[in-house]
Amino acid sequence: MLKAVIFDFDGVICDSELLHYRALNAVFNRYGVDVPKAVHWDKYLGYTDRENIEAVNADYRMGLDEAGMRRLMAEKKDVFEEMARTESLIIDGVTPFVRMLVEHDIDRAICSGALRSDIDLMLNGSGLAEVFKIIVTADDVTKGKPDPEGYLLALDKLKAATGKDIAPADCAVIEDSHWGLEAATAAGMHPIAVTNTYSRAELLQKAELVVDRLDTISSDILRKLCKKSPAY
Repeated sequence: MLKAVIFDFDGVICDSELLHYRALNAVFNRYGVDVPKAVHWDKYLGYTDRENIEAVNADYRMGLDEAGMRRLMAEKKDVFEEMARTESLIIDGVTPFVRMLVEHDIDRAICSGALRSDIDLMLNGSGLAEVFKIIVTADDVTKGKPDPEGYLLALDKLKAATGKDIAPADCAVIEDSHWGLEAATAAGMHPIAVTNTYSRAELLQKAELVVDRLDTISSDILRKLCKKSPAY
């Protein structure tokens, strides 16, 4: 039975994947490292900032110690915030879909590998900040996607906030990457893919439903999906 929809954030609600890459690479450039966009998309997309910097530090032999990696995270945060203030980021189709969930009393949460400060910055002024009861971010978990920790934590927080008995199979998850789809499946939830970042062909193998825009999904479609047994 459909009770909740949990959203990834980057590439699902906000068109910020490219913005994160640009901010990260701008900081890497300061240290003599350039990560091509294709490499980022292939190897690091879906990573938290911490995971991304750790991986690039190792892969490009930057030689950063713990303090150096923390310094890069702070620099990236400053660069990203400056970029986010000047660009409109909410993806077409998101707002009407979220409003439909509100009208049908379907609970909503966000589970993202982004930082909470980044999410708050991008939601500010969008009209969407008040409709999400729960936001789980990289600050709240020890393992990023494809580990299901974040989605299970979001579910626990939703149950505590609403007082409702919500099972994993009662939740649909909206994702744009195979890492997130794998995390949703591992959590026992119903993965839906939106083609904002990867092609339909790349997403079909790991999603129960693939769409080009979120506002093409009706409440009836969500309810039918959640009547099925999750593919896990």
